[in-house]
Amino acid sequence: MKKNKISFGTNFWSAYEAGNPYDALHAFFDFSHLDEYKQILSDVVIYNYRWGIYKQDNPSHVFVIYTALSSFIKVCNCLKRKSRKWQVKGSGDYSSIVHLASLSKEEYKNPFKVFQRAFEEKSLEQFEFFLCEIVHLSLSPHEGESNNDIITPYVHLIKMLDAGQLIMERGIEKIKKENLSEDIYPLSNKTTFIKTSKKTL
Repeated sequence: MKKNKISFGTNFWSAYEAGNPYDALHAFFDFSHLDEYKQILSDVVIYNYRWGIYKQDNPSHVFVIYTALSSFIKVCNCLKRKSRKWQVKGSGDYSSIVHLASLSKEEYKNPFKVFQRAFEEKSLEQFEFFLCEIVHLSLSPHEGESNNDIITPYVHLIKMLDAGQLIMERGIEKIKKENLSEDIYPLSNKTTFIKTSKKTL
């Protein structure tokens, strides 16, 4: 049976539907800059505690960014599972602490850990609900705030944005599988075993 392809919903904001998470990630950062995503996300959260409509002159832009971030969350959830077979290129060295952004040294070295930790704490559905709720409240003309924890998913999403950008900059490569037989029986041991067997015979 053929596996059903995951739909990232990139066709809602991009010119095409990306067929894999890496193409979707590329489309996401081509569509807008990291700084804009983080700025809008932060502003939307702040407007959950303010009276007024965020970007009242053009609220449709917020909705478009919302659809892009919704796709991004699906991509991150998929990348979490891909970490067993893929790794980020490079050693993860940095010349300044500024390069870390919101990431720890360990996460900077292996950005896949960001996705793993995020979805260990919150499910895909919880992240989607968080995003939907904060956008809804920020565009509402009525005063009100969420009764749910919005800080935890917000922090995780900011970190995932930084991790995604880092993956785009450094690229990825498939993890090379080591020869298990060589690990269990090094060449010298196999030679000794063969010689011993011949003597026994």
